[in-house]
Amino acid sequence: MTATASPAEYPAGPSAVSPAPGAGPSAHSPASGRVTVIRSYRFEVVKLLSQWRIRLLLLACWIAPAGFVAGVSAQSTLPTDTLFGRWMHATGWAGPLVTLGFAGTWALPLLTSVVAGDVFASEDRLGTWRHLLVAVRSPRRIFVAKVSAGLTVVLLLVAGLAASSTAGGLLAVGGQPLAGLDGHLLAPGDAAGTVLLAWACVLAPTLALAGIGFLGSVVLGRSPMGLLLPALVALTMQLAQMLPLPVAVRLALPGDAFLTWKGLFTEPAQLTPLLIGMAVGLLWAVTATALAYVLFLRRDFTNPADDGSARRAVTRAALPLAALLGVTVAVVAGTTTAAGSGIEQAKVERALATEFAHLYRMQTGQLHRPAVTEARLRTSAACAKAGVQDGARGPGNDWRCVVSWHLPGVTATGSAVYQLDITADGRFVADGDGPKEVNGYFLVRTSTGDAPNPLWQFDGDVDLLSESPDAPTDAPTP
Repeated sequence: MTATASPAEYPAGPSAVSPAPGAGPSAHSPASGRVTVIRSYRFEVVKLLSQWRIRLLLLACWIAPAGFVAGVSAQSTLPTDTLFGRWMHATGWAGPLVTLGFAGTWALPLLTSVVAGDVFASEDRLGTWRHLLVAVRSPRRIFVAKVSAGLTVVLLLVAGLAASSTAGGLLAVGGQPLAGLDGHLLAPGDAAGTVLLAWACVLAPTLALAGIGFLGSVVLGRSPMGLLLPALVALTMQLAQMLPLPVAVRLALPGDAFLTWKGLFTEPAQLTPLLIGMAVGLLWAVTATALAYVLFLRRDFTNPADDGSARRAVTRAALPLAALLGVTVAVVAGTTTAAGSGIEQAKVERALATEFAHLYRMQTGQLHRPAVTEARLRTSAACAKAGVQDGARGPGNDWRCVVSWHLPGVTATGSAVYQLDITADGRFVADGDGPKEVNGYFLVRTSTGDAPNPLWQFDGDVDLLSESPDAPTDAPTP
């Protein structure tokens, strides 16, 4: 019997609904109380938490990040290739952001694979579908309970990563202000709220991967490909995001919010790419879960061999998701200012000049020089890429910029040279190339000893959806 043959509550076979003559009401009849969704959900949660690998993952997510952040913060070498990694000595709020970058790349795809990718497939391996249907009597309630239980465990894992890494950073370093990706300082309270919001934002792509995991688990059955599907999709998206894709295609990927959370750490925040990425992630989560629901109800549970096929995986799962990708690309392209890679010369110059002005003030405070505001510095930047002086665009490590500024009461114009490495998602690393007393050395000598030079190397971000200014702009007035 297939699930669609009896869309209402039904057992797996006639023997499950026909009590013996003279017998009392069955254990799950209305007289004794049916197995509700809540009871099924509790049962599925207990089943998941009874698995040793789930317990091990929960333990690791709630303990390991704290040890990692505390250990790295105590070392002399920091993970400067990761966003906010160079600030782990300065503030404990950098630790959870470094963990978030790693989680979005590797941890969360693998965690959703282990949990969501195995929720339905485990019943195929154990051959327990018939027993479960006899007990619960409703494929619909079984599906809802399993999906809800899987999402509960996934959320517990994400919460553990966030809470543990934050606790480790604050205990090891403290809650000092955090420098954003445009150089402005976030007070401890603002930093705490923004870090928490960044972790909340990556729930959208995490749910998208979980939905893909549920779909793979239903369609592919006991095949190991169902378990690996979320990780493979995430890896494919990472490879795609390394390419100089058009902005519309980049924003239409369900995992884009794993990267665009960095826009929260600029002033003003770059919310448009983040909101688009979250909306796309949630749309993929709903679509993939709905496909899994429809296919689950159509399955013939009386046939032990009916646990998925390659043809069904392509026609009923892959093609609808491919169509969804095409639709989202078209919608994003038609409703935003997205054009090309989004990385243009004027945008790079504006982002670099703004961040340099903020960090110059920080260096001025370190050296106990007279305070100066960003507006009075009148900072500007002139950039070129691979010898192209006008109209340079696109990612690459061949950007060269000269930053100029004016100190009040000084007629000479200050200048500093930077080599920029800009990735396809708009993140850039500015490497100081002199003069030595400004940005040519990693330390500055202060009255209390040597301190890290904030102008030597720093991370920044180019807003891919912002309007390109028609003329060079100075750093904004705070």
